[in-house]
Amino acid sequence: MELWKNYEVLIILNDEYNDDDLKNWSITSAKKLKRYNAHNISVVSRGRHRFPYDIEQNRKGSYIQMNFNCMTKYADAFTASIKESPPVIRCMTFRILDPNKRRKGGEIDDPLKLKE
Repeated sequence: MELWKNYEVLIILNDEYNDDDLKNWSITSAKKLKRYNAHNISVVSRGRHRFPYDIEQNRKGSYIQMNFNCMTKYADAFTASIKESPPVIRCMTFRILDPNKRRKGGEIDDPLKLKE
């Protein structure tokens, strides 16, 4: 049986969407996550930013952060479906090792560090 794991997905959308479109896209993506049996879904808009270089001929983009808990096979399937979406420029998935051990700065304790 596969364990449930915590994931964070950072999605960069092209700048063609206004705030209402971004909200609708986020809600649709969250519903898609629910179909993949994800739990503890949170969606955070990180705002619009100018890129230091062109990404697929775009100078600006909107950042969306999604945190959720699900099985690995479903996280992979969700990420693959998101990458196929037309407004998505980039999509990165991170597995959060242990959310209870996060420090205030967002750093995760080094699991290889020996206890003294």
